[in-house]
Parts: sequence; C-alpha cells; structure tokens
Amino acid sequence: MKFLRYEYLSIVNWGWLLEDKIGKIEGDIFGEYRRFEANIPISEVRFLPPVIPSKIICLGRNYASHAVEHQVDVPEIPLIFLKPPSSLIGHGGKIVLPPQSKQVEHEAELAVIIGKTGRWIDPEKADEYIFGYTIANDVTARDLQKFDGQWTRGKGFDTFCPVGPFIETDFDSSDALITCKINQQIRQMSSTRDMVFPVEKLIAFISSIMTIEPGDLILTGTPAGVGQLKTDDQIEIEIEGIGRLENIVVSKDG
Repeated sequence: MKFLRYEYLSIVNWGWLLEDKIGKIEGDIFGEYRRFEANIPISEVRFLPPVIPSKIICLGRNYASHAVEHQVDVPEIPLIFLKPPSSLIGHGGKIVLPPQSKQVEHEAELAVIIGKTGRWIDPEKADEYIFGYTIANDVTARDLQKFDGQWTRGKGFDTFCPVGPFIETDFDSSDALITCKINQQIRQMSSTRDMVFPVEKLIAFISSIMTIEPGDLILTGTPAGVGQLKTDDQIEIEIEGIGRLENIVVSKDG
C-alpha cells in the first residue's frame, strides 16, 4: 500500500493512494487508523514529507562506487550521520541553494521508514521494524562538508532532505533500480543490491547505538554519479517499485 501526507483545501492529512486518487486517513498509520474512500484527485494536493521523524539517520559511503569517486575508503562498519528534521521538504518542493556554498550536490537514495520502537535489533528480525520505504535526496554542500571535516553544516541546511512522494509498504529492498536525472539527463543509476551494508544490517547497527522510533528515517546511502546542482535544475529521482520524487532548485532569493 502507498501512504502519504498531503495538504488539500488548506488541511493537512495522512492519506492512502488508489490509482490516481487519494483517500483520507484518520488515526495513526503506525498504530490504529481508519481509511476513507479514495476520491481526491492526486493533481489537486500539495505533497508533504510522508513522515515526521524524530531523527533522520544517514549512511555515508554505503556504495563502493561512491567511495571510489570521492577517493576514500569503503568503511569497515556503517558510517552514520544525522540530518535535522528541519531539512525535510516534500515532492514538488524547492531546494534552496545557500549563499554559504559554491558546490551543492544531489545524492539519490532509498529511505527506510521505521514502524515501531526498537533497540538492539537482531538483523534477522529487522523486517519487523520496517513500516515501508520512500525516496530521498541527501542534498549536500560538498565544499562545506570538506572544509568542516564533519558533516553537520554541509548536510543540514533547510530544504536539504527532499523525501517522498509516498511510503510504499510492499517493497523488496534487495535489488531495486535507483535513477537520478537532472534536466532529463541521467546522472546516477544503480541497484540497491550494490549497497555495502544491506538494510537489515543497517537497522541492527543503528539500533545498537540509539533507539529507533516510529516515523524515523534511515537514508541508506547514494551510488556514484553525484553532481552539482544549479538554479532552475529539475531533479527526478526514481526507484522502481516506489515512484518518482521531483524537486526544483532555486537560489536563496528565488
């Protein structure tokens, strides 16, 4: 099933998707909820980030090809960092280029949505904690990331985490094609099978450090092909089985 958050007639709701129509949801999608008839045209809503996470946990260098293009080693254990929830925007939202950076880049990624609270999770039981999957763009100010030596500033600007458009609960993360296009030109193309650490191991590792909670996002890393973004660029990130996340790039004054 596909879930989403949307704004319609100035009201924000959870919803579910049936073909090209949205049905309202009342309640907690991670607990008890009620679905209403799908009668809202998808073309009439504004997409919001499909979750409201307590934290966004990201993976660095989880594709060997991406480590190679940056001339760094593949990590021996998962390399994690955090993006603030304030960096979230939805499908159709605008990525704002900050004046502090001269090199903002895209990073197409599969994102995991956690469905229940967990700590010290066995990899073999990790699936029990997954609510679904979505698409993410770990937008990065690469020059600031390199200058600072740690990644909070380069990864943490407002609008630097586009996510959506849907949560797909029926998805196999073991071998799905990820494609990123900028202005219709392919920049990234790879499969999730090329991850260094698969989703189950990531959940086990992260939960050995921190408690994961319903709605938390795990961005599983990006393959090779990351590149610079410029004002008016149109970004399309597609993951087979989930859909397509589209955003536009604007300047601070745009």
